[in-house]
Amino acid sequence: MTASKTNERIGTRATLRGYQMSASKARVVLNIVRGEDVNTAREILAGTTREAADVIGKVLASAVANAVNNDGLLAEELYISAAFADEGITMKRFSPRARGRAGKIFKRSTHITVIVSRMDEERLELMRASRSAQAQASRSRRVASSRRRADQTASVNKREAAHEAQAELEAAQALEAENMVSVDDITQDDVIADTVLEADIEAEAPGLEAAIEAEDEDAASDFAVEDDSVSEDTTEETN
Repeated sequence: MTASKTNERIGTRATLRGYQMSASKARVVLNIVRGEDVNTAREILAGTTREAADVIGKVLASAVANAVNNDGLLAEELYISAAFADEGITMKRFSPRARGRAGKIFKRSTHITVIVSRMDEERLELMRASRSAQAQASRSRRVASSRRRADQTASVNKREAAHEAQAELEAAQALEAENMVSVDDITQDDVIADTVLEADIEAEAPGLEAAIEAEDEDAASDFAVEDDSVSEDTTEETN
């Protein structure tokens, strides 16, 4: 009969051995995610900038896969029941220093272990209620955001339509004004031309009348001379 280990933690585990990192650096991140459910722990690790976060995330994924495939548990019902980092092998190296001395270099390693277990029913109910409330709140935020975007789009479309209508109205008014100015210019030019022509005619009228009278007098004198010559010729023929 084998005695059971008193320090054995219940759950499904995954262990990474001999990773080149000091245990103290890994413990800083493990202390953050210990006791959290799997989804929350993943979010925390995704937002952590430390190098240990990526490594612990991979160990956590391995532990969850072991629990799902080997123990038939649901990933959504798991939480990190235990997480610890033990010191591994420390490699000693030296670097040359002044006056023939040597500086010590300790290259430490660590064994990272993550254990996941199924949450109890009370915690599961609380988690489901919290997730339902979060989902409802997220849906409400999405709906409100969609409505705001729709209202903004509608207002922008209205403003654009108003600007286009105003631009079209201004263009039509400008065109109408231009056409009116052109017609007025043409009419004014015609009036000015007619006025100038009438003035020219009036200015030239006396000279034209004098010339016509002179022509009439010349024609009358010529006709009288011809009449006298004809009379003389007739008298001579009679005699």
